[in-house]
Amino acid sequence: MLQTLIAASLPYIPKSIVKAVASRYIAGSTLQEAVKTVQSLALLGATSTIDVLGEFVTTKERSLHEYECSKDVLEAIHFHSLPAYLSIKPTSLGLGIDPDFAYENIRTLVEIAKNSGSFVRMDMENSPYTSQTISMYKRLRHEGFDNCGIVIQAYLHRSESDILSLLEMDPNIRLCKGIYRESPDIAFTDPDDIRNNYKKLLRLLLKHASKTGIATHDDVLINDALQVITEQSISKKNYEFQMLLGVREERRDNLLRMGHQMRIYVPFGEDWYGYSTRRLKENPKVAGYVFKAIFTKG
Repeated sequence: MLQTLIAASLPYIPKSIVKAVASRYIAGSTLQEAVKTVQSLALLGATSTIDVLGEFVTTKERSLHEYECSKDVLEAIHFHSLPAYLSIKPTSLGLGIDPDFAYENIRTLVEIAKNSGSFVRMDMENSPYTSQTISMYKRLRHEGFDNCGIVIQAYLHRSESDILSLLEMDPNIRLCKGIYRESPDIAFTDPDDIRNNYKKLLRLLLKHASKTGIATHDDVLINDALQVITEQSISKKNYEFQMLLGVREERRDNLLRMGHQMRIYVPFGEDWYGYSTRRLKENPKVAGYVFKAIFTKG
């Protein structure tokens, strides 16, 4: 109840307070700030994925702006030789407006990345866009682009069949729980059910995918992954752990000390406020964490 009330009160909280809390989880509003964050993480031994904040864009003009921002990220990665790649949200590039228009934007970014030896991850958004995003990924792979990956959300009932449909492509997949609110008709809602499906899907990916991003902050799932990696002697080149910027840094550092690859999701951009408030409204539980963070050091 408290978490829901906190999320509902966000519009009345001064932006300066939201920014103070969000600054730990967002690199900043500029690409230069994101570059510095990636460089700082590299000193710790971590790689990154850079995300330009913005999603559910409603005009082609705005989509083209987001495209240019993503293009700038690719150029910065190449210019600074950053240990990072680009993450994109299909709706920010026009998927909700015109799928063909969005595909051309995404394809061009992937082509630019390929020419500079880089990689692009297509994020997965909420369920209205799941099939379209997977179809675009398959189309890119069929066109010969092997420098791109996709995200699968463990809480969706369909995720196992989606993975199976991708395995012939030797895919690079980030596996996460999923944050969007979805109907019980299409998604697991019980935390234990989500964890169990995550474990099942992880085993499938570690056995068949070219590389698996183990994207979680959940100790139950991290420990399970470590156990599977040890028992099955999974090569370090076939997986990496992934976490969000500013979240569970002690656990992050522990995994790095153990010798595991770690990639940090580094979001930046003008839409920091919209991103922060949307995420808190979509997941009141996270609002509780943020409320707690206000009164916690570090």
